[in-house]
Amino acid sequence: MDGTVLVADDDRTIRTVLTQALTRAGCRVHATSSMTTLMRWVQEGKGDLVITDVVMPDGNGLEALPKIAQERPGLPVIVISAQNTIMTAIRATELEAFDYLPKPFDLPDLMKRAARGLEIRRRARPARPPVPETAQQGAAGDGLPLIGRTPAMQAIYRLVARVMNTELAILVLGESGTGKSLIARAVHDLSDRRNLPFVAAGMAELADADQAQRIIARAGAGTLLIEEAGDLDPATQSRLVRLLDALPQEGAPRIIATSQTDLARRTDEGAFRRDLFYRLSGVQLTMPPLRERIDDIPLLADHFLARAVQAGLAPRRLSDEAMALLRAYSWPGNVRQLENALRRLAVTATEPEISAAEVRALIGSEPSRAATGQTDGERLSDAIARHLKRYFDLHGGELPPPGLYQRILREMETPLIEIALDATGGNQAKCAELLGINRNTLRKKITDLDIEVTRRRKLM
Repeated sequence: MDGTVLVADDDRTIRTVLTQALTRAGCRVHATSSMTTLMRWVQEGKGDLVITDVVMPDGNGLEALPKIAQERPGLPVIVISAQNTIMTAIRATELEAFDYLPKPFDLPDLMKRAARGLEIRRRARPARPPVPETAQQGAAGDGLPLIGRTPAMQAIYRLVARVMNTELAILVLGESGTGKSLIARAVHDLSDRRNLPFVAAGMAELADADQAQRIIARAGAGTLLIEEAGDLDPATQSRLVRLLDALPQEGAPRIIATSQTDLARRTDEGAFRRDLFYRLSGVQLTMPPLRERIDDIPLLADHFLARAVQAGLAPRRLSDEAMALLRAYSWPGNVRQLENALRRLAVTATEPEISAAEVRALIGSEPSRAATGQTDGERLSDAIARHLKRYFDLHGGELPPPGLYQRILREMETPLIEIALDATGGNQAKCAELLGINRNTLRKKITDLDIEVTRRRKLM
């Protein structure tokens, strides 16, 4: 790499790590903890690339993007942020950031993006209108929250940002309760169709020909959401194909469909019309089940407990043991089930801190499928293969960041050890025996993986 990089972050460790890595790669680096200093450097003409945090002591990295673009058109800016919500990713894209990465970021991945930013000068594009406040509330308001720092969720955020203003149909796949309809609504509310109608219809509404026509007419040039397309019977599928084919070239609604079932597989089996599948699947998004994004559970739990306080309930927090139980549970109802569970705990808890006993009483003693990834008799190897395929698919034809092998091992190893420790009450000797590894090996892994150990009476 060759060029000058301006780094702005109030975290000294991040500044040091980025400075060392970029310098080793051949770059010249100016690092600061001040947004004022960064803007002065930009105005002085310094830098070929900017890497900036969002929340700074004297400013906001997102709010600085239009000013940077005005001062230095074409200067690429990579935004890094600990605010791991879809709105951060969308706002970074709306304000024409060159790229966006959530914290904690993968350093090799950031270096790869920085190299691309130094080599590619952005072409000037007409600025998109800012996202109105109503759209921000609609995307992260009363529905399931689009919150997540896991790679799968961050990949979805970036893909939404890329496709929301295109004409492509979108097919959102995922289990019940993962937030498929919420993603569809977010695409509409954050797109240039945000002020046009958003109309949702399922099998019941589309089964009648006249009603289906009225629904499409009501959507106009807005968005038509076809809920659970996999449930459509053959007659309704045929009718929908004819209606979509009859849409005008201009002024037609953007089509978004959701499905719990794998429509590609159903198409291959002859249970779903191939021509309809192609019309619905311009871009595919797969919402991961909660058991595959365990690290997002603490973020979601805090969000739901904060929402309960806004509704007038007393403040609650989860004990470490209670959180461990939430992370170990399989959550067949996904985020929606977690939301309902936290709402009940916020109402029924007797103390400010929600105990493991209260969580255990709520979710029962169902064996966790989260530890093995197995569902309905599925082999562990099949579940891993399915998860990895989805992970690759979410990168939209690009390869995942380097270091995949160690990241995957870590994602598997961490919950395995945490759940084993929970099952043995934090007794490391028993946990090592359960896992079949040496106690010193277990201790080293606990340290390396930053796993918190709490001794208590074992659960089983």
